[in-house]
Amino acid sequence: MKRSGTQEKWRSRDRKVLWHPFAQHNLWETEDFPVIASGDGIYLFDVEGNKYIDGVSSIWLNVHGHRKPEIDREIEEQLHRMGHSTFLGLSHPPGIMLAEKLVEIAPPGISRVFYSDNGSTAMEIALKMSYQYWCQQETPEPDRNLFVRLTNAYHGDTLGAVSVGGIEAFHATYYPLIFPTLAAPAPYCRRCPLPDAQADCRAGSGCLAELEKIIDENRERVAGIVIEPRVQGATGIVVQPEGFIRGVRDICDKYGVLMVADEVAVGLGRTGHMFACLSEDVTPDLMSIGKGLSGGYLPMAATMTTEKVFDAFRGPDHHTNTFFHGHSFTGNPLGCAASLASLDLFEKEGTIDKVRKRSEQAAGWLKRIAELDHVGEARQAGLMMGIELEEDPATKTPYDPSMMMGRRAIMAARQKGLIIRPLSDVVIVMPPLCVTEAELDTIMRITMESVREVTE
Repeated sequence: MKRSGTQEKWRSRDRKVLWHPFAQHNLWETEDFPVIASGDGIYLFDVEGNKYIDGVSSIWLNVHGHRKPEIDREIEEQLHRMGHSTFLGLSHPPGIMLAEKLVEIAPPGISRVFYSDNGSTAMEIALKMSYQYWCQQETPEPDRNLFVRLTNAYHGDTLGAVSVGGIEAFHATYYPLIFPTLAAPAPYCRRCPLPDAQADCRAGSGCLAELEKIIDENRERVAGIVIEPRVQGATGIVVQPEGFIRGVRDICDKYGVLMVADEVAVGLGRTGHMFACLSEDVTPDLMSIGKGLSGGYLPMAATMTTEKVFDAFRGPDHHTNTFFHGHSFTGNPLGCAASLASLDLFEKEGTIDKVRKRSEQAAGWLKRIAELDHVGEARQAGLMMGIELEEDPATKTPYDPSMMMGRRAIMAARQKGLIIRPLSDVVIVMPPLCVTEAELDTIMRITMESVREVTE
């Protein structure tokens, strides 16, 4: 790779003033991190001209590639009209048209859209809506203030989202600040959370039985069940058994509680369906989306819900039943324009069909990667891939955390021109949905070589 000294100057300036997300700066300050200057397609270029494959879609959100002309053009045209106007007491065409499009492609029955700016805020909104919904029934039920979450869940970093999370490394520090929730076992089948699980467990039936037991024991207190459908992303791309989403929906229906679906990472084509819930023909009561909504261009998110939930917020005057929540940049016209252009490209370019083809291709590579000596499991749902590194896969013995094997693997990949990320010792590969057959082969080959290099 080129080295002119330009990049090190930028790094020095960075280290003096910045605090990076999810970064231990004792390590960051010794790391030769790339300073990215531009992007094109699935590629990123640093300030010295070195080229990298964006193998995690700039943290799971780039869809059609960098510098997509159709999205660039729509943002530019909107910018000539207006950069921003508040959604408080006003509206605008891009916001209206985007909501219409989202309702059109959402699971049947979803009919209302509330905008925000990122996945965490979209989940905060869903939680607040869920609780207020119960408070505003004909017979109010304010005691329904408990949410059921899955173990090892991740729904964002704001305090409400942390409350329904469960990853110790991310959340433990903040436990004194959050509200209580009920934890149900997540179907992480390689490391089954149920010591007495039956050998013939299907569709996460053991976990579903435990979930139902928790709901039954708290049937007067539960507001809703919060779930990331199909895949628990930040847990390490833990894929749920087929039928699990439907099982959760059935439990919600049986006990009359709300199903809150976090589609921030798994939605908008990433799993091979426009929304992961659609893989099992499930309509949640509330659904949060973000990340790829604007094609990965601008901060844009939404919380979507049904007319049944929406109607609970109707009242005779401004002060009765109103949802008092909003953001300065709610419904930002530039973000709406980018999102409309992105959704149009899904149709014009057959993005979902392409994802399914590339998913089959990736599955072949993952089968080979899974045969490496220190790979415990190579998991996949669409173009969400997780490769779990273990010291001894036969006994499921993990590496000592101090070895940072996941980090070592992704750093080896970076030297070969591929940017991927670790979640502990799970190597995450999640390319933009526009990735070509040849590009995906390159990504998977480098990943396999890097894992082998650091583990063997």
